[in-house]
Amino acid sequence: MDYKVHLLDVKNQLQNYIWLLEHIPSKQAIVVDPTEAQLVTDFCQQNLLELKQIWLTHWHKDHIGGVPELIVAGGIEIYGPREELSKIPLISHPLQHEQQFQFHDLTIDVIAVPGHTLGHIVYYIQNLNTLFCGDTLFAMGCGRVFEGTFEQMYHSLNRLAALPSDTLVYCTHEYTLSNAQFALHVEPDNLALKNRLITVQKLRDQGLATLPSCIELELATNPFLRANSLAEFQRLRELKDQFYKNKP
Repeated sequence: MDYKVHLLDVKNQLQNYIWLLEHIPSKQAIVVDPTEAQLVTDFCQQNLLELKQIWLTHWHKDHIGGVPELIVAGGIEIYGPREELSKIPLISHPLQHEQQFQFHDLTIDVIAVPGHTLGHIVYYIQNLNTLFCGDTLFAMGCGRVFEGTFEQMYHSLNRLAALPSDTLVYCTHEYTLSNAQFALHVEPDNLALKNRLITVQKLRDQGLATLPSCIELELATNPFLRANSLAEFQRLRELKDQFYKNKP
């Protein structure tokens, strides 16, 4: 395998993760949603990596905060949603739904997923069975509907649910444990969910990450992907908003 995904734990209140994709032969890398610059810079220096691209999913500050400092040296391409150019003017490669671009021999597919924000996009790499999904899909959860509508978010999640079942899901927050607790609250008889909560609890007790997930696992345990209608999805999302008011 010529590629490796690295996790950088920001250890902030929002529990952000920064994902870094390394092309091993060239020691070149991309970074997804850099909350802050220093973690990325230190990791690249320690591992002799050259940062070549930044991929942004949406404009929220905990996803773009590190960009200005990272690009000071120059030569770094910034990919992000065309719909949010006014909020992320540093984007050098604005992207829309179903566009593609390259990183070495990888083709990256752009999927529009409005809901959390109106311009939110995600990055799907078929050759790696990998999805970098920002704040749209979480392990056993989904992002709050801030700028879009419940209908938009419902259709966005359905787009992601239709990806191959073995697709690895790299979301940007460690909300898995609290999401599992809510999921079990609404699906108390879901055995797969009960078993997953045990696994997740053990990982968090050891201070370990619960990500990536995968589409197959989400289809079995994520109530928002299991909703059979827009009305059911909206009911669940509104219930979640009240269940954990401090979660997105």
